[in-house]
Amino acid sequence: MKCAPDHSRATSPALAVKPRLIRHLFLPPLILLLTIGLGYAGYRASLYSGIRGLDESGERQLELNGRAVESEINKYTFLPSLLELEHSVSDLLADPDAEGRRQAVNDYLEGLNRRSHSSAIYVLDTTGRVQASSNWRDANSYLGEDLSFRAYFQDAIRGQDGRFYGIGTTTGEPGYYLAHGLEEHGKIVGVAVVKVRMESLEERWQKARLEAFVSDENGIIILSSDPARRLKSVGPLTPETKERLARSLQYYWFSLTELQPLERETLADGVERLSFPAAGARPGSQREVSYLAQTRELKDTPWHFTLLTPLQDLRREAIIQGVLVAVAFALLAFLLIAWNERRKVIATRLAAREALQEANSQLERRIAERTENLRASNERLKSQIRERRQAEETLRHAQDELVQAGKLAAIGQMSTSIAHELNQPLAALRTLSGNTVRFLERGALDTASTNLGTMNQLIDRMGRITASLRSFARRGEDRGRASLTQAVDATLQVLAARIGAQGVSVHRQFSEAQLAIGQTRLEQILGNLMGNALDAMQQVTAPALWLDGDTLDDGRYRLRVRDNGHGIDPQTRKHLFEPFFTTKPGEQGLGLGLTLSASLAAAAGGSLSAEHPEEGGTAFVLTLPPLNAQPPTSAVEPS
Repeated sequence: MKCAPDHSRATSPALAVKPRLIRHLFLPPLILLLTIGLGYAGYRASLYSGIRGLDESGERQLELNGRAVESEINKYTFLPSLLELEHSVSDLLADPDAEGRRQAVNDYLEGLNRRSHSSAIYVLDTTGRVQASSNWRDANSYLGEDLSFRAYFQDAIRGQDGRFYGIGTTTGEPGYYLAHGLEEHGKIVGVAVVKVRMESLEERWQKARLEAFVSDENGIIILSSDPARRLKSVGPLTPETKERLARSLQYYWFSLTELQPLERETLADGVERLSFPAAGARPGSQREVSYLAQTRELKDTPWHFTLLTPLQDLRREAIIQGVLVAVAFALLAFLLIAWNERRKVIATRLAAREALQEANSQLERRIAERTENLRASNERLKSQIRERRQAEETLRHAQDELVQAGKLAAIGQMSTSIAHELNQPLAALRTLSGNTVRFLERGALDTASTNLGTMNQLIDRMGRITASLRSFARRGEDRGRASLTQAVDATLQVLAARIGAQGVSVHRQFSEAQLAIGQTRLEQILGNLMGNALDAMQQVTAPALWLDGDTLDDGRYRLRVRDNGHGIDPQTRKHLFEPFFTTKPGEQGLGLGLTLSASLAAAAGGSLSAEHPEEGGTAFVLTLPPLNAQPPTSAVEPS
């Protein structure tokens, strides 16, 4: 049977040439257009991301410098009202023609102006005429001036706080005016005005190379890091506004022009992108400087603070990013074209790839075998870890038992002193109870009540002794929260009988700290250290115990327990922390106190070491990680 020929596989040479010709004609221009488009998109994305980053950092700068302006403005708000407390001012306003009153107020205002570092302070009567001024010595003094046309006077005479920024008609110097109506018996008898120069803010901005300005309620720039922008409006001024400002002489006779940017784009509320001609550029020149303008209101004033952040570096980086994107795309397109042209060459290497796949299969089999061996090793390692954990748990349990045994041994050593401490209150209780019965039979209720109070105190004392023993004998945790002061107090309470019997003076100089160790663990350590110190001072004439504490540079807390006992000889120092090593008779110690204390400190992340001061005695240094610390306290407790 014959098959019909497959005509679909036969392609005309002319038809085969056309797709290749189309690719050669249209592919290069398409790649060029895509390169330019992606480069521009990269430029715009980088510019937008950079502007967003500048906006976030500029918000912090805006808030910081805005608060600085508010602080500078509000620094003098109390000063005008201060004049109400000066009797000479009220006397002058009551009788301006009285001899000597004006001069006294002039001298007072001059001194006040010098101390407050303001520009000028003056007092006006209800008609707006200056009666006294701090600049009475100057040739252009305000004395006798009629300032009733000023807005701050009109506000203050109506009982409102006058706030006004303008240029002085007498001196021609700009300043911020704060006015306050002076009241007497509920009636305004005059107005106190303080003029403040605010050029220090501009100097501060210039030193910090910060571009910023402040515009007032009329939209006029009154403070600026660039003097060329001062007394220009941030928006268009209507003829009515210009006429009103000229009539009020708020800006004297200075011409008010609009600060017109070459380009303005609103990015968000209070955020704009502005472009101004570059400094020194000729009219009509294409040179311009772009800024990110961020504006916020200043509290307690109708003013606005604007921060200008230059965008030149940002644009340069955005252009570089766009060029990099375009180059990357062009390189990628070139690589794709090269890969497409070499596709046929790669097809001829399929046999080599199959051989490589066979080798890869063998490698995978070897990897599987190696993985199985590793899994077996991992299982053996897990088993060893479990055995190690069980050993650690057994060791920890043995350590707890040793700690408890050490506590019970310490309690046994203290039993004689504790019995003596308890016998005295018991004997006193026996005597007081018998006396109380006889006093009650006789009707001496006051004496019986006193005896009962004394008995309660004795019972409380016995309760504290037994409570300290219970706390000392309780098992604790390696880590937790322990109060250093509480642990020292509890330990001293337990050892109070021995301290009193030996006449030991205890010196405490440490900061209250919360340490990362169980409370009873810390008390056990301190009990061992203080008990050893008391044993070492049995033959000392004036025994003393020092507890010194401070915080190390790495944040850990160090407590130093020092005594003035007989010290430790060099041979014994080598075995201090060895288990069952002791220099005491067998009935007085097991040789586990220092070993267990060092182990407890290490379990809590700390350490215990011994020092041997040149002046004699022994000092044990306990270092533990603290949770917090309080200011140090210093106290000396006599024996």
